Amino acid sequence: MVKIKELHFKLLSPDMIKKLSVMEVTSSEVYDVDGYPVEGGVMDPRMGVIDPGMRCKTCGETMNSCPGHFGRITLVKPVLNVYYLKQIKDLLDITCHKCGALLVDDNEAKDVFDRGSKPHTYSVCPVCGEKHEEIKYERPFSFFRNKVLLTPEDIREQFEKIKDEDLEKIGFKGGRPEWMIITTMLVPSINVRPSITLENGDRSEDDLTHKLVDIIRINKRLKDNLLLDAPEFIIDDLWELLQYHVATFFNNEIAGVPPARHRSGRALKTLTQRLKSKEGRFRHNLSGKRVNFSARTVISPDPNISVNEVGVPLEIAKELTIPLKVTEKNIDFVKGLLKNGSANYPGINYIIRPDGLRKKVMEDNIEFLMEELSPGYVVERHLMDGDIVLFNRQPSLHRMSIMAHKAKIMPYKTFRLNLCVCPPYNADFDGDEMNLHVPQTAEARAEAKRLMLVEENIRSPRFGGPIVGANQDYVSGGYLLTKDDTVLSKKQVAQMLANIGMYDLKLDKETYTGKEVFSFVIPDNISVKFKDNLGNEVVIENGRLVEGVIDEKAISSFKGKLLDAIDRENGHSAAAEFLDKATRLILEYLNIRGFSVSLDDLDLGKEAQDEIEKIIDKHIKEIEKLIEKYNEGKLKENPGRTLEETLEDLILGELWGITNEVQKVIKEHAKEKGALVMAKTGARGNIQNLAYMSGLVGQEMLRGKRIFRGYRNRVLSHFKKGDLGVFAHGFVRSPFKKGLSPVEFFFEAMKGREGIMDSSLKTKVSGYLERRLVNALQDLRVGKNNAVRDDAGHIIQFVAGEDGIDPSKSDYGKIVNV
Repeated sequence: MVKIKELHFKLLSPDMIKKLSVMEVTSSEVYDVDGYPVEGGVMDPRMGVIDPGMRCKTCGETMNSCPGHFGRITLVKPVLNVYYLKQIKDLLDITCHKCGALLVDDNEAKDVFDRGSKPHTYSVCPVCGEKHEEIKYERPFSFFRNKVLLTPEDIREQFEKIKDEDLEKIGFKGGRPEWMIITTMLVPSINVRPSITLENGDRSEDDLTHKLVDIIRINKRLKDNLLLDAPEFIIDDLWELLQYHVATFFNNEIAGVPPARHRSGRALKTLTQRLKSKEGRFRHNLSGKRVNFSARTVISPDPNISVNEVGVPLEIAKELTIPLKVTEKNIDFVKGLLKNGSANYPGINYIIRPDGLRKKVMEDNIEFLMEELSPGYVVERHLMDGDIVLFNRQPSLHRMSIMAHKAKIMPYKTFRLNLCVCPPYNADFDGDEMNLHVPQTAEARAEAKRLMLVEENIRSPRFGGPIVGANQDYVSGGYLLTKDDTVLSKKQVAQMLANIGMYDLKLDKETYTGKEVFSFVIPDNISVKFKDNLGNEVVIENGRLVEGVIDEKAISSFKGKLLDAIDRENGHSAAAEFLDKATRLILEYLNIRGFSVSLDDLDLGKEAQDEIEKIIDKHIKEIEKLIEKYNEGKLKENPGRTLEETLEDLILGELWGITNEVQKVIKEHAKEKGALVMAKTGARGNIQNLAYMSGLVGQEMLRGKRIFRGYRNRVLSHFKKGDLGVFAHGFVRSPFKKGLSPVEFFFEAMKGREGIMDSSLKTKVSGYLERRLVNALQDLRVGKNNAVRDDAGHIIQFVAGEDGIDPSKSDYGKIVNV
């Protein structure tokens, strides 16, 4: 086996272009009156065929087998290659226009092209003594020597005089420099630029074909005018037009050049536009491909399906199929499906005979197909409950952005998803769409089930803890269920357990605490201790919740210690089963108890409001004293800070003091209703959010500092110049519930705008950075001996990750003792 070490790209010489091409394109006519391609035109069948039944006149193959062949256009006058304008300028600068000798000494000459820096040149040629004039480049395609325009012919003539050994000295690789001036250009094969037939029978040509027709037409006009000895200005205009058409054939987005357009006014997509950017060949067609057996629709939540399942709309299940080989053992089952046809569910859409012939199942041929069906046939059946499918949400940023689920066929038109599986997909239900893919072979399905099933990916490969978990309402409900004062009757408990499928438990008491009820879903062998979200001890012994409450620290993604312990001790299936039962149990309790958030949750009594006002007044007085000391010159500088920075640090210290003390007041006085429960348990938000709503918004910050941007020496026009007080620089005394004054609202809007700009810009920047990193690291792989090597076999790390631990099989990065 030969291993390619490196590739070198070179310029094509006119001779090589002649060898590569099978014909010369000379006619600007595309089709004749009968609709056949014109011989010598841009759609000549010698360059390939795209119509069924036709054969290529070069290789004799049909459209499926013919690879396509190049043609060529011989230009009457040469033009510059738009991709090499910089190199042309550099060569003109360092070579003599009379003899082609180098105008730099040997030390300066070495690898001029690799260095990219401009060398010192002789003012007089050391070989022929010709004076060197400065070369000036004017966009888009003009070079001047001593204010005289250099034509492509002049440039080509100069480059032809340069010796090969001189080119080697300056590091010019990839052929001769005169090949940067195009005299013969390749015409891409018809396969690269196929035409399409419209509904009315007319043909619509590809953008590249349009450009080629323009080049041939102008080339012919230039040739005719040269033969007629036309005035020089006409020749120059046509030559310039030929240069424009060749340049825009290669790249239709050249700075300073108006793009070539279609009759409709749309800019043509030429060679460069086909390859580059997100919509180009590489990223759009090679990195990302459109596939069959896939579906896409909006997602919606369903807490009653398993974390391993995905709800698939019936309409999609009837369209997406799985190949099933007919055997002696399953022929009766297959016939039962075939009886339903393709319109009824579950049914069969296609039957494939052993000789490869496909037949669509229709109402009028079902009886015939039933008789014909025998072992060895393959049927394409509808998707059914339990089938393994792949589910993906874009952007796919890590491997858990695509996981395997078991299909559950459901009515309506959205994919249904268990809420615990949202974190790895970063999914929510505000209109997100997701993609479903159906693997077509038994091997693919087995591999997906073993490696990609949701339960196999509960533990994150980033930090080694659970990434799938119960969040938000589940956390609030878990806390309310397991509080010390929660008591449920035997009837309520029996109904709750029956609703989640736990029928075999013996209930021998008239009342049960919430802790006892939750203990029914914890496996018996689990014993774990941890701190809850408020720092209190949670104790679980032999599957019994003895002390503490179930909150974010127990069952959530990223933090769930109980979920983590079950996954570690009992395996992924047990963890998925626990999640299914625990979340449904919590929802059953919330259905009994009720849980909602209202504005009343934010009400504080007069005592608490008075306390908050006193805290604010106390700290503002301290700030006023600091400003007074600063104005009197009595303030001492902190080490490494200016006097102004010291003042700002001290003011911010006082302002943070206000925020912290107000939060304590709210913790003490707020009612334990929806909003506070969510903040305390870590379900959603925090005490700071409640402080904003009930206590005060506090200091608005821009770029980590108080707000100083605005008018000169003041933020807004109605503040005094030089005022350093808190209210003049972004302090908002009001809470949101009470309402903000116009000035306070203005400060809030300034901060809000910074947040919005940060979010939108950081997403773009971090996305691009990740893409660059992925491209740079894509060739690294971990070998059997745990060493990381690149594609050349060089060792990057002797032990993967320096410790050889797979985080997704670890306990938060530590080796699991098995």
